[in-house]
Amino acid sequence: MTLAAGPFDPSEPLPANLSACPACVAAPSAECMAQMAAPKSARLMLSVPLAHCALCISTLEQAMAAVPGVTSARLNLTLRRLSVEAAPSVTADTLIAAAARAGYEAHELDPGLLSSTETDRQGRDLLMRLGVAFFSMMNIMLLSVAVWSGAQDATRDLFHWISAVIALPTVVFSGQPFFKSAWRSLRAGRLGMDVPISLALILASSISLFETWMSGHHAYFDAAVMLTFFLLLGRYLDHRTRAVARSAAEELAALEVPRATVLRDGVESIVGITEVQVGDLVRVRPGGRMPVDGVVTEGTSELDRSLLTGESLPVYAGVGTVVSAGEVNLTGPLTLRTTAAGKDSSLHRMADLVAVAESARTKYTSLAERAAALYSPLVHILSFAAFGFWMWKTGGDLRYAVNISAAVLIITCPCALGLAVPAVVTSASGRLFRKGLLIKQGTALERLAEVDTVVFDKTGTLTMGAPEPTNMADHPRHAAEVAFALASASSHPLATALAEAARSAGLRPERVEDIREVPGYGIEGIWKGNRVRLGRAEWCGGQGLDVTATYLCTGSGTPRAFTFADRLRPGAEAAVSALKAQGKTIKLISGDAPGAVRHLADRLGITDWTAGALPAEKAQTVAQLTAAGRKVLMVGDGLNDTAALASAHVSISPASALDAARVASDIVLLGKDMSPIADAARIAGQSTKRIRENFAISAWYNVVAVPLALVGLATPLAAALAMSLSSITVSLNALRLK
Repeated sequence: MTLAAGPFDPSEPLPANLSACPACVAAPSAECMAQMAAPKSARLMLSVPLAHCALCISTLEQAMAAVPGVTSARLNLTLRRLSVEAAPSVTADTLIAAAARAGYEAHELDPGLLSSTETDRQGRDLLMRLGVAFFSMMNIMLLSVAVWSGAQDATRDLFHWISAVIALPTVVFSGQPFFKSAWRSLRAGRLGMDVPISLALILASSISLFETWMSGHHAYFDAAVMLTFFLLLGRYLDHRTRAVARSAAEELAALEVPRATVLRDGVESIVGITEVQVGDLVRVRPGGRMPVDGVVTEGTSELDRSLLTGESLPVYAGVGTVVSAGEVNLTGPLTLRTTAAGKDSSLHRMADLVAVAESARTKYTSLAERAAALYSPLVHILSFAAFGFWMWKTGGDLRYAVNISAAVLIITCPCALGLAVPAVVTSASGRLFRKGLLIKQGTALERLAEVDTVVFDKTGTLTMGAPEPTNMADHPRHAAEVAFALASASSHPLATALAEAARSAGLRPERVEDIREVPGYGIEGIWKGNRVRLGRAEWCGGQGLDVTATYLCTGSGTPRAFTFADRLRPGAEAAVSALKAQGKTIKLISGDAPGAVRHLADRLGITDWTAGALPAEKAQTVAQLTAAGRKVLMVGDGLNDTAALASAHVSISPASALDAARVASDIVLLGKDMSPIADAARIAGQSTKRIRENFAISAWYNVVAVPLALVGLATPLAAALAMSLSSITVSLNALRLK
């Protein structure tokens, strides 16, 4: 039982050349033919757990490009995965060796392992080191109060030594993320962002230890630990903005059926999906998911294609129907002749579309990451220049020159720069969370502020994805009660909705006997000696309407149409209206029938809409808008939206969405109300303004503070205090969002 938008002939096979592959729709046929004719390249995936900044992206991608046979390389910084397209002769060991020469540890990716395990371990490790640094900083500050209050000679030395006992192990332990990263950079012959940070920590600790040994008046253990704490805080905040995301391609792969029931010589056998060959006959029972792409050779049923195409209603499947892996067989057993299986299936190729889109989008980096490429050389030049100048100026006073050099390194440490984005994201995320939105990506707010076009999916996004009868009261009571009796015997979405509405209206089912379900057509039975049917219009002897409907025939007269409409999601009208008021272009694109899409578009005032869109067509639409210079926000919930969500400038999905869609999106709508989407766009603009203000604060801080350190007016302790003050200022400015 399903909606029939027009006449059909179950015995007429669909065209043999109809592709079930969404990926093929997105590319011109000539390109597909060229790809089939060309030698296949291998895609190798490497895990690079220690990659963390924009410099890592360029370094690793250049290192891979230098390997003979490699055609392209993309580092997904969010997932720390390196995707490499290369000739079949290139092995994972070759790429791992190239990554090692660049200073990075790499491992061949095992798709069977959960990517979140390593991410969670790194987060716990950073949090533990941050906690140790905070505890030590508080204790050393208490000891420093006594020194600042006038402790002299042996008392002062005692407090300095106690501070050393606390500070040195803390710096060694908590500073390991920076030391290890700096060492890898130096071994690879480059100056990473963590090199000056590590030098500052080592110099501050070394000078403090030397001053304590020489009974000096000043030691800077508090500066070293304070510096470690704020650097770790920035690193942890940055980690948290990345750690939530997981690969949507993995979620799509999870839908692949690992085994299939194959018919060979009339005998059924269950085999692994890798053993299924093109041409094999595969049996799929009701309730099962299609394990392969194929053509139906026997049986009739209905298919749930909502995850792949967005169609809200099941569709008829009979002999000659082309089916895709991932679709669900609803009502009757089917036998398929396999046309593609495993890595060649449409579902797997859709996962490839998502993976490519994810990798492409990671080329977008925040302002802080782009600034990092210029930071390290400048800091080293300033520090060494200060050391050389004061060695010459003081006639070789090493102690004084090293103090100034260390102060320059400390005062220019990128705490404020590193906190500029994460602090705002954390503050904005808290505000949006209270409105029902969860920010998953650190740069999502920056990208959302740039959006000028919003593309909505229909079913499950602007609507609730649940049909509701619209004309129950228009039918005679006896007809509604006959329909109630038939509908109660089926689990079809329309039948379920019809039975629930009849029950709520206080109707009682008529006595209908010999009820049976005819897969692909509907339900029939005997009522008062007459055969009655509830299902497709043609099966009931009538003509289908251009709306979602099921039809009742009682043996006489024209079949009665029970029409349905999808319930509008709360706040959908307010969200569309508010986004229009912000000057954004609104587009509706759906895999559903034209009548249903047009009705919803008219109701919401959306003039630009598309119906019957395949998954690759949605992704292609987003790509075309992007190529035209538009910044696209994609809002969707289904598997058919996943590639579009991953390739859009920024994306949002409801919490009720498929896992793959939620994973591919940057922001998750936690409640049913859609109105917070417009709030997110407004808050994103405010967040971008705060981020720019934070960069301005960081810039002015360096303009004022660095000259003071260069001329010797700032000790390492004063430098650490100034650095901390800039970090606190940036954090307080971010809190203004609340």
